[in-house]
Amino acid sequence: MKAKYLSLFLSIFSCFAFSQKLKTVAYKDGNQKLNGMATITSAKNKPGVLILPAWKGIDNEAKTSATEFAKLGYNVFIADIYGDGNIPADNAAAAKISGYYKTNYAEYQKRISLALQQLQKNGADPNRIAVIGYCFGGTGALEAMRGNLSVKAIASIHGGLAKDSTRASGPISQIVLIEHPAEDQTITQEDLTNLQNELTAGKADWQLITYANSGHTFTNPESPEYNAVMAKRAWKHLVMFLNEVLQ
Repeated sequence: MKAKYLSLFLSIFSCFAFSQKLKTVAYKDGNQKLNGMATITSAKNKPGVLILPAWKGIDNEAKTSATEFAKLGYNVFIADIYGDGNIPADNAAAAKISGYYKTNYAEYQKRISLALQQLQKNGADPNRIAVIGYCFGGTGALEAMRGNLSVKAIASIHGGLAKDSTRASGPISQIVLIEHPAEDQTITQEDLTNLQNELTAGKADWQLITYANSGHTFTNPESPEYNAVMAKRAWKHLVMFLNEVLQ
């Protein structure tokens, strides 16, 4: 019973804390309402970070990352990929809707583009923007790269790496960071090799960091696969990467 009340208290406290630093931003894709979140700032022309959340939509990991990046001087926006009324309630629903956007990647890229517009409206410097993503969002970060969206950097954190072999590849203009957990059962060695070949053929500036003893969602404190040591390292690597390419 005590654990239940503690969990409830922490949930309420987290919501309050995030509300002091993030604001909900309504925007649209046609008739579909989208509900993103932006850091509360009056500063203009700061480097921008677009966060693409995991497969259940905007979660605490995305919100925590946004508030931490804001402390570091970034203008941040968290994208709503699914839209109002479409947030999955469980893993099965999340698998279905995320699978739709993986297959219909042009629609995924469009939702990312719309979120980028909101980030710029919030004051981010359009010439200094990175797209980062976790899990399904990490797949989206790579789709921003493959769609040649106008951003400077891409970071995919335990993201899906596969691409349909029938899709063409082209030059890659963004600087790319892949943070990959070594024990990720959702990624095959073929996926990893194909991505490396894609990045090399596209003449990208890229790096891949692999984290030992780490499962798929190793950076998420709410996941049973959370690895505190490796998550801390991955965060430091991400901060160092963005500081180099955006500052």
